[in-house]
Amino acid sequence: MAEILLFHHALGVTAGIEAFAGELRKAGHTVHVPDLFEGRRFGSIEEGMSYVQEIGFDAIIERGTQAAEAYPRDLVYAGFSLGVLPAQKLAQTREGGRGALFFYSCVPASSFGTDWPAELPVQIHGMDADPYFVDEGDIDAARGIVAAGSRAELFLYPGDAHYFADSSLSSYDADAAALLTRRVLDFLRTLDR
Repeated sequence: MAEILLFHHALGVTAGIEAFAGELRKAGHTVHVPDLFEGRRFGSIEEGMSYVQEIGFDAIIERGTQAAEAYPRDLVYAGFSLGVLPAQKLAQTREGGRGALFFYSCVPASSFGTDWPAELPVQIHGMDADPYFVDEGDIDAARGIVAAGSRAELFLYPGDAHYFADSSLSSYDADAAALLTRRVLDFLRTLDR
């Protein structure tokens, strides 16, 4: 079974983030969900991102890096949207990672001063018409990682929702979220082989 460090999106640790972590736990995995916002919750992406801009993206990445220090190195690093930043940095730069899961977001590997580790398994999930994922270049960054990785997959789902797997939000797409969860659980099973 995998040990997963799961970082939340710009709304904070929502009930939907906790529910997703719960699904992974039910499958036997250990999941840690650090709160990068120190208890704050936001009602919209804009509000959450306003807070992030106040403290800085580097602070979010640093909080994620510090959270990882409490756990062993053989983690699977996972992130939803904003949470992909610390997850991706850790996956690329902290030795010993078992895999990575990026939901709704991805940045170029060069953002962290190194190439994508070619042998590190990764799944990237996003909607094919999500303006954040498609129009802001995340899909291109994801394709770059898939091209560089020997065990890298990009999954696109029909639709334009950003937080489509967060069951506590109106953007939730039950069918897409169920498929995403199945794919994630299959991915985690492959790490045990």
